[in-house]
Amino acid sequence: MRIDKFLKVSRLIKRRTVAKELADQGRILINDSVAKAGSTVKVGDKLSIRFGQKTVVVEVADLKETVKKEEAESLYKVLSETAHPRSED
Repeated sequence: MRIDKFLKVSRLIKRRTVAKELADQGRILINDSVAKAGSTVKVGDKLSIRFGQKTVVVEVADLKETVKKEEAESLYKVLSETAHPRSED
């Protein structure tokens, strides 16, 4: 499954276009390699997603084309969340 679609289906990112933009900016890593929007993700892959002041690392637990909102969290397991302090200029 494409990374942009996985992020939308899992609801880690609300819109696929936003997931594509993050990937194009190099803010998504798959197993420590920079991901493109069309990169393939497999069960067991480790994803690192940088949102502004926070980085979330998750492991892909399952791949499904569609899921209900309540089941979305079953597609991944959060390994860590790290807040990045703002640098003072």
